[in-house]
Amino acid sequence: MAIIIDGGKIAQDIRNEVRLAVQQIKEKNGIAPGLAVILVGDDPASRVYVGKKAQDCAEVGFLSRVEKLPSDTGENKLLHLIKELNADKAIHGILVQLPVPKQINTEKIIEAIDPCKDVDGFHPYNVGRLVAGSPDRPSCTPYGIMELLDRSGVAIAGKEAVIVGRSNIVGKPMALMLLARHATITVCHTKTKDLAAVTRRADILVAAAGKEAMIRGDMVKDGVVVIDVGTNRSREGKLVGDVAFAEVAPRASYITPVPGGVGPMTRAMLMKNTLKAAQSIIAG
Repeated sequence: MAIIIDGGKIAQDIRNEVRLAVQQIKEKNGIAPGLAVILVGDDPASRVYVGKKAQDCAEVGFLSRVEKLPSDTGENKLLHLIKELNADKAIHGILVQLPVPKQINTEKIIEAIDPCKDVDGFHPYNVGRLVAGSPDRPSCTPYGIMELLDRSGVAIAGKEAVIVGRSNIVGKPMALMLLARHATITVCHTKTKDLAAVTRRADILVAAAGKEAMIRGDMVKDGVVVIDVGTNRSREGKLVGDVAFAEVAPRASYITPVPGGVGPMTRAMLMKNTLKAAQSIIAG
């Protein structure tokens, strides 16, 4: 039976490390790192997520600012707010909670954020640095997955890694991060022929397609390390992943649960990215 990777515990360890670093910054510079989160509209899931980020900020000692805008907010108003936050010396990280309403161009909004304050790691400048092999603000979810692997003692170099899903938020940056650590990468998607044949080759399997229990027990080999990024609602309303846990766990060496695996890590790495941004900006 697989070792279950406890993302909640590892995320707590990272927040503890961030909190100690924040104390040092306050003692040396008299400044607290500041994170501004912008929420446009009243999506229930986004509202809960933003609330948890505010709790994390309080725990680690950040200055937290939440800017809530109505769902009919125009693009220009949002751009103006981002411009103000870019210039605000008390704010070191800016995050626009996605998705935004349809009248707002997501790419335009992301590109308006100062790359130095882009703690989501979505700005083209930061994506380019990742491609070039010198990431500064890595995308939080794949960054968290790398921490899960490292802190669980999973070797990456020389392993065959298969990623199911090619999103800009998880799949693509995940491939780049694993490639930088000398894994051999295959990225699967909706046009992949015979998905099971590919996933059965994986030493490390990252499931990030957003489809409930699509990875079944006969789609993995013995000893595989399985990272489940999926967050789906079952018919019963239960939060479940992309991996059929009961079928896959007996064959895996390590596996992340849903919930309690990757999810807590995304928020923890947001704290770490904000800390890094603050350290860089304060240092000048």
